[in-house]
Amino acid sequence: KLCEEGESLSVSIAHIVQRLRGSSLHSQIERHAKECLHQPDIKLDSLKEDVRTFLKTTGWERKLQNAVYRELLQPPHHLSAPPEHLKEPLAYMRTAQACWERRVFKSLNSMSSELEVPLARMRPAAEQKDLTDKWNEMGTDESGLQAQLRAHCAPCDPSVLIRPRSGFIYHRFKSHNHIIHFSLFVFEISLVKGRLDLFENEYVQMGNKVVLEQNSAASQQYIRQGCPTELRAELWALTLNATNQPQDVMYYEQLKAGVIQHDLLVDNLVYKDVKLTASNDDYYFVFEDFLYQVLLCFSRDTTVLEHFKYNSATPPKSYIEGKVGDEQCAVFYPPNGVIPFHGFSMYVAPLCYLYNEPSKLYSVFREMYVRYFFRLHSISSSPSGIVSLCLQFEWLLQTHLPQLFYHLRQIGAQPLRIAFKWMVRAFSGYLSTDQLLLLWDRILGYDSLEVVAVLAAAVFAFRAENLMEVTSLASAEAVLADLSTLKVMPLIQIFLFATAV
Repeated sequence: KLCEEGESLSVSIAHIVQRLRGSSLHSQIERHAKECLHQPDIKLDSLKEDVRTFLKTTGWERKLQNAVYRELLQPPHHLSAPPEHLKEPLAYMRTAQACWERRVFKSLNSMSSELEVPLARMRPAAEQKDLTDKWNEMGTDESGLQAQLRAHCAPCDPSVLIRPRSGFIYHRFKSHNHIIHFSLFVFEISLVKGRLDLFENEYVQMGNKVVLEQNSAASQQYIRQGCPTELRAELWALTLNATNQPQDVMYYEQLKAGVIQHDLLVDNLVYKDVKLTASNDDYYFVFEDFLYQVLLCFSRDTTVLEHFKYNSATPPKSYIEGKVGDEQCAVFYPPNGVIPFHGFSMYVAPLCYLYNEPSKLYSVFREMYVRYFFRLHSISSSPSGIVSLCLQFEWLLQTHLPQLFYHLRQIGAQPLRIAFKWMVRAFSGYLSTDQLLLLWDRILGYDSLEVVAVLAAAVFAFRAENLMEVTSLASAEAVLADLSTLKVMPLIQIFLFATAV
């Protein structure tokens, strides 16, 4: 067993080294190490130690440590596991996800045929100039095509999980998923011990020290207790290792150039989604232009394809006209492999309160997506996946609020149908922004989305008295319609104390 563990560790180290060797960080460190050789305090007889000291004092060693820490947070690589098992170990989950993908892409192709609009086209020069001029005010222009688009697919209709015909995905998984209770228990203990007097001077000073040291691991531990408002932007970027160096800004500008040069059908889904969601939200309507900029660039970002190595989903492919089926003529569509859906823009909107520089906003959102948000709209057995969150939510209600759970089931107000829309957006658009950011602090701090299911159950517990009196789905939804006045952490802590064994 020790031999196997040692071999597995060696493979993990080799994988991390390989990943970092191809990164811009590696080339930067290499360049600075060569440049330091010309300095007088670098001696030939102590060359290795002197170069290492130079990299440490100039901050490059810390940047390398943060990059290694980011890689360690990725799902582990197993020696004998085939690639499809790294994506998703359970075969019926892979099958369910594949069926869902076919349904979504079929819908997109039908839309393209019905509207007689290609999936992608080069913009004429005049249109490119017009878009460049309007880049910071895209919200003022709506094409006739956007008005014609039908409501596009929800991220993952709960009926895929709970209808009798396909419910085996959900119910079969129940028998495999007892482990989530243990992981949830660890989370409960940690959270209950959280401090309530978070933002005293001492705590803020400690946060400033974490920012000064630029240590991703320390930052992640710190934000488990919640971030002081003035430090949140720095701490989140540090925890995610989301940089905004000149090369990051240049890459963002390249993505922007791609948006200006080519028009994609999915761009219209982005426009329509922003109009239907964020533009109608009292907290986020002012960020409409930021949302277009970030989401349109995101759709062109091929580095996002990397996350499909550990995502149960597979990026859809399109073919050059007349070459359908010829793999040599296949391209991923959209280039990032992610088809936007109704509500997608709400993953970005809260971040606009933290970052006013588009390239930094983009960098943080992309990291948030490839670490967390993709799990909320793909079918998988991950403890942070939407299926597990549904199970955790129902388990908490059935175990700790059985009367309420069965009352709602009896009157046709399936609790999961109500809570699903909250969980799939990680409560974005439902909580006030300050409370949502406190919730997302915990997602980053614990590197897990499980707190989302805990909060969903806590909301039902908080409104339990009123919910026990409702007699229909409509009246249950009315009781739970407005969550904007809720205080997230006290609500969760009261629920966890009340349910503690």
